[in-house]
Amino acid sequence: MAALAEPGRLRALAAIALGAADVAAVVKEAGLTPAAATRAVERLLAAGVVVEAGGRLEARAEAFGGAARAVGRMQPRVSAEDLGATADQAAVLRGYLDERGRLTHLPTQRRKRLVVLDFLAGRFEPGIVYPERAVTVALQPFHRDYALLRRALVDAGFLERRDGFYWRAGGTTDP
Repeated sequence: MAALAEPGRLRALAAIALGAADVAAVVKEAGLTPAAATRAVERLLAAGVVVEAGGRLEARAEAFGGAARAVGRMQPRVSAEDLGATADQAAVLRGYLDERGRLTHLPTQRRKRLVVLDFLAGRFEPGIVYPERAVTVALQPFHRDYALLRRALVDAGFLERRDGFYWRAGGTTDP
């Protein structure tokens, strides 16, 4: 993909994909100088997006599929700290978060479970009443079973619920 980051190389690849068989044809079709066309073709050959077959330049479409799949797999790892966890929370959360920052499961050990729930409760401001839908939206990024998280927060006393509305009832807060 980096081979296409320069406009001249992109134009050269387009010319080759449309039938330019050699550097002279790339010069004509892409509007590049002979030196620029030569450099672009050399870089495209080195990157593997263009091959020379039987004395002709050809674009390798399959190289783009592999590159696109590789880029799709490149997701930045999300840490607990990236999500706003305190150092103490992050120490526990690391064992329960996947690379996308989603909970793999809730801890069964009470102390660790309370740390995870305290972190989740931090998504809600004290003194604000939230409709159930807002609680769902806040919890969905952390686990596909957001109802489980909602119930756990209520059961542990971090949130209270009445008539489909929730509010923060416990947990660590910033002064």
